[in-house]
Amino acid sequence: MMFNERIKWLREEQGLPLRKLAAALDIDTASYCKIEKGERRARKEYISIIADFLKVDYEELLKFWLADQVTALVEDEQKVADMALNIAKQNFNKQE
Repeated sequence: MMFNERIKWLREEQGLPLRKLAAALDIDTASYCKIEKGERRARKEYISIIADFLKVDYEELLKFWLADQVTALVEDEQKVADMALNIAKQNFNKQE
């Protein structure tokens, strides 16, 4: 599941209209709609606002947002993306 799918699911689960979440983010409804459709990426600073508004854990949304960022970064390099991600994971494990 992608970030946009997750926030749409959470919003719909709570029966909230798009316009209310758009207002919380101080953007117009059309811009927020593009975020939910995956046509526009959400800014990182939106995550805490969305998490508070939808009453969900910030880190839960952050992991989906980060996964989207990584996917966008490596999507044009599918041949080596998996290997690069494994190297990155190894580097993180060394830092612990």
